Amino acid sequence: MYPKKFEALIECFRKLPGVGLKTAERYTFQVIEWDKESIEEFINSLIDIKDGLHKCDICGNLTEEDQCEICKNKKRNQNQICVVQSSKDVIAMEKTQEYHGVYHVLNGVISTSKGILPEDINIESLLKRINENTNEVIIATNPTVEGETTALYLSKLLEKYNVNVTRIAHGLPMGGHLDYADELTLIKAIEGRKKM
Repeated sequence: MYPKKFEALIECFRKLPGVGLKTAERYTFQVIEWDKESIEEFINSLIDIKDGLHKCDICGNLTEEDQCEICKNKKRNQNQICVVQSSKDVIAMEKTQEYHGVYHVLNGVISTSKGILPEDINIESLLKRINENTNEVIIATNPTVEGETTALYLSKLLEKYNVNVTRIAHGLPMGGHLDYADELTLIKAIEGRKKM
């Protein structure tokens, strides 16, 4: 239906999460309207992000240098480590402006069905980071089967360390309704209740 080069770009856009055929077509039509300078800027940005970003030597977060800005920031509480699944989770936590410790990015979760085992994610370097000054490890994996499996695995591993291991609370989102919540969400909301 479309020329081959047009189809090829549609297929590239479809590789992005949440982008279906119609959205990919719209993106492709939009790119056709760009001038050569805008297209070169787009291409260079893609190359720069691939060549210029890597994982922080300490926490595994995305950075352009050896260490990310959070790990380098001495004003952060270095004795409190929040363990998250991905760099996206670091951004989400930072938007709250409530957490002032450091992070550890697993870059995945344990999933035996997908063949992802503990040694396939960034756990070993977490254990190396824990020292006599570390007072809390907050496990902030998603409330999915894989996220819960990973959280349980980490909590068992951390039992041998003299550190307080906590799990972020899960439950109903603000503005959510009880009748729309699934059973697991309601169970987590009840378990995470606190005194008013």
